Amino acid sequence: MIFNSTEFILFLPLVTISYYITQYRYRWIVLLIASYFFYMTWSPKYTIFIIITTISTYLSALLMDRCNLKKHKKKYLILNLAINLGLLVFFKYLNFISSSFNSLFKTLKLSYKLPILNLILPIGISFYTFKALGYTIDVYRGDIKAEKHFGILALFLSFFPQVLSGPIDRASNLLPQFHEKHRLEYSNIKHGLILILWGFFKKIVIADNLAVFVNQIFNSPQNYTGMPLLLAAVFFGIQIYCDFSGYSDTAIGVGKMLGFKFIDNFNRPYGSKSIPEFWRRWHISLSSWFRDYVYIPLGGNRVSAKRWSFNQLVVFLLSGLWHGANWTFVIWGVLHGIYAIASKLTMNIRKAFTDRIGLKKYPKVHSVIRIFITFVLVDFAWIFFRANSISDALYIISNLFTGIEFSLTSMAVLLASLGIGKFNFIVVLLCTAFLFIVEYYQGDNPIEDIVDQKPILLRWTFYYALLFVIILLGGYGYEESTQFIYSQF
Repeated sequence: MIFNSTEFILFLPLVTISYYITQYRYRWIVLLIASYFFYMTWSPKYTIFIIITTISTYLSALLMDRCNLKKHKKKYLILNLAINLGLLVFFKYLNFISSSFNSLFKTLKLSYKLPILNLILPIGISFYTFKALGYTIDVYRGDIKAEKHFGILALFLSFFPQVLSGPIDRASNLLPQFHEKHRLEYSNIKHGLILILWGFFKKIVIADNLAVFVNQIFNSPQNYTGMPLLLAAVFFGIQIYCDFSGYSDTAIGVGKMLGFKFIDNFNRPYGSKSIPEFWRRWHISLSSWFRDYVYIPLGGNRVSAKRWSFNQLVVFLLSGLWHGANWTFVIWGVLHGIYAIASKLTMNIRKAFTDRIGLKKYPKVHSVIRIFITFVLVDFAWIFFRANSISDALYIISNLFTGIEFSLTSMAVLLASLGIGKFNFIVVLLCTAFLFIVEYYQGDNPIEDIVDQKPILLRWTFYYALLFVIILLGGYGYEESTQFIYSQF
């Protein structure tokens, strides 16, 4: 079951009604049953692993809470990290490690070969594992107390709006909310539905339709040169944003309907003027997780320039590996690490250059240039993120501007060859433009608050317009595109 499915549209109101009509002290049971049912619709047999993670996390946190000596706490922390990271490494990285060594052995002309196991990655394991690790580390540090209610902790790790693709919420934010008595409030239902509708618009209308174009180009890049490759690279940058932020909007909206407030996960990242700013706006829950549990413990920015650079590379390398067991993700992560280091090292040079040419006199122009450069750098890295292999990525990069030409006729021919209707494609591009215009005027204000402040006629026009394009122009029928990209991580 996924958010953009008929099953979920039936599942959500049933859970919401059951939740609010149930007595307060039993509501956690309703949500826990719903969460495990939601997860088991994907693969019942892999539920055992989220149960193992829950039990090990619950026991280790309780044992740490009872210890007075930090060295004893550390033993339980290490044990829990070993169990949870062990499961993650086994399912997500074992075959990657084996195949990498096999390639090395082949290069060295050695006959030894490591076995490749027939493993299927348990869905959501990267997300619920990081939630568990963050909670355990917080208990070890003394930032929070161990949750003594096993059912509540199990719900925290498996909560159905977040279990597949986050946000990776902190225990300090979410756990207390499970103990609160949430009243049925019209504003929560309305704001939640607005967020869900907005998320569906991003995912079903924009991301799923662009995916048809992107997938066909990236899955056989050698058949194309020039404009098709360039468009696919740009469109993937838009697709992955609409896909993932659409999921996050929907998850936050579902939580809001039930009275929960989740951490924000996106804040107009393509309006960033630098790579560091981009990472403060993109997948915020993951970026802040790596900051608090990896970057700061490594010394953060209170170290020498060389050590700081090393810390940046480590964090982004791990971020790349978190996204997937493939060298393409490693390169993507390292690229962003290099971007971040270069951004800091060249700060004074860039400032002196802009002062010299007088660009600071035109702040809006300067901002547009910085936003454009940041997008180009991010989109270039996305090529490695999306490509099926390093060789595909290198082919795409080397042929982006080969024989490049653009005309309406050539574009029409390309769309026809891909089986994409011109009218739908144009409408999707207009919807994309509409999205970014709304985000520009939105600023830091939540979309649901902005809509709620508009006159009733304008509000309902907005609702019906979104419903209309979702129903008529949604990218239905393409199984590969309807899955959320981040659910595979």
